[in-house]
Amino acid sequence: MNDETPPTPPTPPTPPTSETPPAPPAPPAPEATSPAAPEGASAPEVLAEAGAPVPVGAIDFTAGATTATGERPIAAAKQADAHGWWWATGRRKTAVARVRIKPGSGDFKIQKTRKKFKTIDEYFTEPRDREDAVASLKATSTHGKMDVIVRVTGGGYMGQAQAVRLAVARALKGYDPNLEGALRDNGFLTRDPREVERKKYGRAGARKRFQFSKR
Repeated sequence: MNDETPPTPPTPPTPPTSETPPAPPAPPAPEATSPAAPEGASAPEVLAEAGAPVPVGAIDFTAGATTATGERPIAAAKQADAHGWWWATGRRKTAVARVRIKPGSGDFKIQKTRKKFKTIDEYFTEPRDREDAVASLKATSTHGKMDVIVRVTGGGYMGQAQAVRLAVARALKGYDPNLEGALRDNGFLTRDPREVERKKYGRAGARKRFQFSKR
């Protein structure tokens, strides 16, 4: 029996390795530069021009009504009619007021028929309604300086007074656009959309139900 260990096979020689030259560094990627924003342009407008998606929260739907300084641009004054009157219409609930104004002695008349007129104090009995009718004139310091003739129909006295207020405010804006700021600050150029909700069939009113009877 032979106790000798077999000889270890010789290790094959390592082939010479050729050193590979390092790869040249990649050129730096050009930085994405946003296009220069034109003067007065907002961020959503710049993104839209660059083709980038504009988030919904960044859109200002009133941007067209304001300038770069945040102020509302002054509109051009409207032309008076052939007789020198500026016309406007106001509504509140079911009342409709048709108003015409022009510079004068401060007469404020409610026209009932073609030849019959009433003053504010004669037509409106509540101080609240009288104040509403002339509120637009007082807010613009034109009370007593403009002649106003009103034709109003429909609704009650409160709705008619507020319709007159809106119509006078719109007529003043057409007469002098510089008065818009004072009128808008007081809310006189905003149409009040609140109205009485209609009665529903099978109910005592718009929401009220009839009393339930079990038997």
